[in-house]
Amino acid sequence: MTRNLLDQETSPYLLQHKDNPVHWRPWGPAALAEAKAAGKPILLSIGYAACHWCHVMAHESFENPEIAAVMNELFVSIKVDREERPDIDAIYMSALHLLGAQGGWPLTMFLTPDGEPFWGGTYFPPESRWGQPGFVDIMKRIDHVWREERETVDQNRLALVQRLGLMSAGTADGGTLRPDSVEQLAAKLINNVDFARGGLSGTPKFPNPPIFRLFWLAYRKTGEPSYKRAVDLLLDRMSEGGIFDHIGGGYARYSVDDRWLVPHFEKMLYDNAQIVELLTQAWLDDRNPLFAQRLHETIGWVAREMIAENGAFAASQDADSEGEEGKFYVWSATELQEFLGTNADLFAQIYDVSPRGNFEGHNILNRLHLRDKPDADTEELMARLRELLFTVRDARVHPGWDDKVLADWNGLMIAALAGAATALGEPGWLALAETAFAAVVRDQTRTDWAGKSRLLHSYRAAKAQHEGMLDDYANMARAALALHEATGKAAYLRHAETWARTLDARFWDSESGGYFFTADDAEALIVRSRNATDNAVPAGNGAMVEVLARLALLTGDDTWRQQAEHLVSAFASAVAGQAPSHATLLCGFDLLLCADQIVIVGDRDSGTGSTMVNAVFDVSLPNRVLQVVEDAATLPAGHPAYGKIKVGGEPTAYICRGQTCSLPITDVAELLRALNGDAS
Repeated sequence: MTRNLLDQETSPYLLQHKDNPVHWRPWGPAALAEAKAAGKPILLSIGYAACHWCHVMAHESFENPEIAAVMNELFVSIKVDREERPDIDAIYMSALHLLGAQGGWPLTMFLTPDGEPFWGGTYFPPESRWGQPGFVDIMKRIDHVWREERETVDQNRLALVQRLGLMSAGTADGGTLRPDSVEQLAAKLINNVDFARGGLSGTPKFPNPPIFRLFWLAYRKTGEPSYKRAVDLLLDRMSEGGIFDHIGGGYARYSVDDRWLVPHFEKMLYDNAQIVELLTQAWLDDRNPLFAQRLHETIGWVAREMIAENGAFAASQDADSEGEEGKFYVWSATELQEFLGTNADLFAQIYDVSPRGNFEGHNILNRLHLRDKPDADTEELMARLRELLFTVRDARVHPGWDDKVLADWNGLMIAALAGAATALGEPGWLALAETAFAAVVRDQTRTDWAGKSRLLHSYRAAKAQHEGMLDDYANMARAALALHEATGKAAYLRHAETWARTLDARFWDSESGGYFFTADDAEALIVRSRNATDNAVPAGNGAMVEVLARLALLTGDDTWRQQAEHLVSAFASAVAGQAPSHATLLCGFDLLLCADQIVIVGDRDSGTGSTMVNAVFDVSLPNRVLQVVEDAATLPAGHPAYGKIKVGGEPTAYICRGQTCSLPITDVAELLRALNGDAS
C-alpha cells in the first residue's frame, strides 16, 4: 500500500507524522511482512512527541517530498513512539550503543525484514554538514550495501543479535549483596557530586533521582551530612534554576549547561514524579520552605495541565511551540516593562532578566544568582507578579501536549502524590492520585484466559493498547502500596498482590531469575530484554524488590520475601559491576533488610489514632512500612508486633526493626521523638 498509514494511530507523536509524504507504517507484523515481500530493508525511526531533534529531522527530511521519495523507493519505513513501545526502543537503542554510537532521539536504525539491526544512528541532517553525512547519502549507501555487500549486512546483524542476547541473558550465579551496599555506594558516589552547583559533575546536568534517593537513604541511615547536603543542594539549585518553570510550575527534562540555567524545555511526567518524591523527603527533614513551595507549584501544574481525558495523568509537554524550542517560556526585558510597569526592575533583578538576555537574546527566568532569599514581603509581591505573567503567557501559543496515559509513568506520579499528600497534609493531592489510579484500573486492565489481571501500557482517545510491560506492573504495584499506606484501604493492597502474581506467572525468568521486560505471551521481538539498570525512570526489576519486600512485611507471606531475595540474587553480579546504575534495586534491597515497621494498634480514624498516623507521616523515613490495625492479633503470625495490645484502651504505637519492637508508645510527642531517633 503506497501511502502513509499513521492516520489510524492514537499516539500524538505518530499523528504528528500522518501527513508526511513518507509512506510510514506503524510497527507490526504487517510492516515486517511488507518488507519481506518487497525484499527491502526497514528504516526504523523512533522518537517521542516532546523531542526537539525529532521535530527538526521531521521538518528537514520527513516533510521534504524529495527525501521522502528516496525513503519510499529504497525502504519500508516504520515510525515508533518510544513511549508507547519502550520494549522496541530498548532493543534498538542497545543495538546502537553496541555499534559504538552515542544514543539519543530520533533513533534511526536500519533493519533486515526480520527486524534484525545492521546499522544506525540518531539525527541526520538532510545534507552533509557539521561533519555528519547527509540523510540521503546515508540511505543510498545503505541501499548499496544491502544490494551489493550482503555479507557485510549479515556480519553486522549476527554480531548485534548475539550481543543483544548476551546482554539480556541471566547469570544464575546465585550471587549476594553486602548488607551495607547502600552505604558503600553512597560513600563512593559522593565524590562525583558537584558541591558548587549541585547534581553530579559534568554537562549536561540531569536530576538523576534514583542516585539522589540513594544518597537520602544513606543519610537517614548514617547521619552523614554530606549525603544530605548533596540532595539539598541539587533540589535548591534545580528549584532556583531555569530548569524549573517559575511561572507555571514543573521541572524540565535536564539542563544543557552545568548550572541548571538552560533547560531542554520539555516537561515529562516521570521526571516530575521522581522530583516530587525527593522534595517530599527533603522537606520532611528540615521544613525548607522553598521545597514546600516547589511541591505546591509542581503539583499545581500537574493538576492544572497534566490531567488526561479519563482523569489519569498525561505523558508530557513539548519543548517547542511555533517551531522554536523554548519560545513559550522565555521573556524579554521589554515585555516585563510592558506588563509589570514599576515593578519590572525589581522582578528583573530577582529573576535575572536583562536587555541582553541570558539565552540566545532572550531571558530564562531563574534565581541562581541570588545569594540571599528575598524577604517575605518581596516574595509575596513576586508571587503576584508571577500570576500576572502566567496570564500573559497563557495567551501565547502553547507547546504540544502528549495526552496519552502511560501506566508506568502514572504509577510513579501516583506514588509521589500519595507521599506528598500525607507529608504536607494535602487531601486534594491524595484525591488526584486516587482518581488517576482508578482511571488506569478502569481503562487499562483486562483479564486473560488464565484469569490473570493484565495491564495495558497506553490509553488515548478511548482506546487502550499495547500489552503491559514490567515497568507498568512494578510502578502501578508500588503506587497501590503507597495508596494503601496513605488511606488504609485494603483494595489497594489486593491490587499490588494481583499484579505481582501476574509478573511471577508471565514475566519471571525461570532459568536465571529476575523479570523479563515483556510477558511470555507478548509480541515476539528479536530478543526478550531483561535488566535492572536505571535510566530516566527507575528499573522495573529494581522497583519490584521494594514491592516484594513491602508485600512480605504487610502480608506475612514469606513467598514474597523469597521472591525478593531471588530477584536480588539474579542481578547481584550486574550490581557488582555497575552499582550506580542499580540504585533503585539497592534501595529496595535495603528495605528488605532494614525496614522501619511501624504498627499502630487502634482506630485509624479516631482522634488519637489519626494523630499518631499523621505523626508517622511527619518524619522522613525512606524505609517506612506502616500498618494500622484494630487488633494486633490480626497481624501476620510472624510479625514482631503480633499480639501487642492497646495500653489503657488507647491507640498504641510500636516501632519494630527485624524481630525487635519498641516499648508501647501512647503519647504522640514521644512517638515523634522515637521515630526521629530510629531514623538517624
